[in-house]
Amino acid sequence: MSTSRIQLGSLIPAGPVRWGRGERLLTRPVVAGLARTADLAVVVAAGIVAGFLRYGTGEPENVDLVRLVHLCGSLAAATIFPALMMGIFSKRITSEGAIAGMLAGLVFTCLYIFTYLGWFFIPGTNWLENTPENHIFGIAPTAIGSVGALLNFAVAYGVSAVTKAPPADVQDMVESIRIPRGAQAAAPMH
Repeated sequence: MSTSRIQLGSLIPAGPVRWGRGERLLTRPVVAGLARTADLAVVVAAGIVAGFLRYGTGEPENVDLVRLVHLCGSLAAATIFPALMMGIFSKRITSEGAIAGMLAGLVFTCLYIFTYLGWFFIPGTNWLENTPENHIFGIAPTAIGSVGALLNFAVAYGVSAVTKAPPADVQDMVESIRIPRGAQAAAPMH
């Protein structure tokens, strides 16, 4: 179930059981016990929708659940992963740079996927046949997220280089995340 929640979160980050900055919508004392049930209900509903797409459309070969999970991972690699890494390991990345990088990774990855698998996986809308000899450098559509991530890093660093640096308090916060509390006290023991 946790893998399903991660993949579902990649598809709809502002899902129905989240509110604001990652708070659960159902955290009021009266309904706090329903939060896990609501999470499970969303995952089950997503499974039902995926099952309908797989079997209810009359063309089950067009939508494969495993392929959809791979595509979600590819999209996460091209968008979220670089922003998280740069947010932790670089004090110079700006919000403009991170957003531009995420958009560049998302657009590139989606265009590559839809080029071979069809626009929104509709049969006959693909520009190129999904065969290994047609793939650029032999990279399958489900694996293009790594190239999208590299593009994300490049665009984010490029945009951050030409925009105003983040405020000092943000840079201090990033530094405090990178060095765990108590690290200096533990260093002499090793």
